[in-house]
Amino acid sequence: MATEERGCVLGRIEQMIRHTIWSSGSEGIVVGLSGGIDSAVAAALCCRAVGPEQVLGVSLPTSVTPPSDMVDAADLARVLGIQHIIQPIDPILAAYTDLEGYRETPYLNGNLMARIRMTVLYYYANRDHRLVCGTSNRTEYLLGYCTKFGDNAADLQPILHLYKGDVYELAADFPIPPAIISKPPSAGLWHGQSDEQELGLTYPVIDAALRSLQAHQWVASGAVEEQVLAKVKNSTHKRVAGPNLLTGSEGPQ
Repeated sequence: MATEERGCVLGRIEQMIRHTIWSSGSEGIVVGLSGGIDSAVAAALCCRAVGPEQVLGVSLPTSVTPPSDMVDAADLARVLGIQHIIQPIDPILAAYTDLEGYRETPYLNGNLMARIRMTVLYYYANRDHRLVCGTSNRTEYLLGYCTKFGDNAADLQPILHLYKGDVYELAADFPIPPAIISKPPSAGLWHGQSDEQELGLTYPVIDAALRSLQAHQWVASGAVEEQVLAKVKNSTHKRVAGPNLLTGSEGPQ
């Protein structure tokens, strides 16, 4: 992405953030800081759009969160000049063990973590009359690599239209700590978890496949594009409203 193009992308995002905040009458933004690249860029964009004094960063670690992630999140908050809260969610997660028939698997626990984190972010947003900023990117959104009503639930999504590679390119425009940019992407849902290992492909390969698929009306060419397209199709339910029988717009027009 050329410098000039990045400037246009940044300008459009900042305008969207400001319009969303001002039109809602909100008093600021809450963003979850995981210590990863997506939340770092999203937080930096919010600071640039409305000022760091209106941005609250909240980190929500568990026992499987690498301590270095919290160090990176704290470093980011310090560099951006935003207020930062660290709130472990293990006690909340533990309460679910009382559910009848409770079972613990990486899939079930991971979804619980994502939904608990979003619930806590909304608590702080409601408390302070703020909006929750999402940190999902286009690559993961199209693949369905997100949790319904978890990390894909938010009031605004400043990087949802950007592929993972685009997010890294925008990071160059902000004072994001090098440790955040260089670390392997991870959702931090279990010890040693890696996004690319779980997805089975690297982000550059996935981005290239998605760009090609979109350019060719979602007709796959080759095994990699077939693999990516299958993920996109299988996750359609995450990108559309739940089935319902409403017929047209409800309420006054």
